[in-house]
Amino acid sequence: MKRQFILSVIVTIGILSIVNGQNSKNFFENKTKEIQSNRIEVLYFHGAQRCVTCRAIEANTAALLDSLYSKEKAEGKIIFKVIDISKKENEAIANKYEVTSSSLFVNGWKDGKEKVNNMTVFSFSYAKNAPEKFKEGIKNKIDELLKQL
Repeated sequence: MKRQFILSVIVTIGILSIVNGQNSKNFFENKTKEIQSNRIEVLYFHGAQRCVTCRAIEANTAALLDSLYSKEKAEGKIIFKVIDISKKENEAIANKYEVTSSSLFVNGWKDGKEKVNNMTVFSFSYAKNAPEKFKEGIKNKIDELLKQL
């Protein structure tokens, strides 16, 4: 009886290990699909306090990406991240891009190398008062980077 119990425990552990291993494999495969090596990252950084222009940058960027690049977003070719630099967990990425206030980057990744495009000055110039010009400029940069993928 004791032997059967031990055997059933071992079999159960073995089955759970196989199932858990399969789940881990699927988890990592899905994560790999999410972040392609050749991609565009649109990074919008903001602090705890945001002005009207800062909010316009985020809203217009999101609207542009949703309307023109939803397929590329779904495929992982374009990734949009909104990053609150006032949070401790975002300190490393803020330091990487030397961000201390609201900023917008449209970066291209090709073969593991990043081409950084700081679009902050452009964004503050047009996002609130000339949103169509803002969207056109961001679209042009994204289209340029998509051709290089």
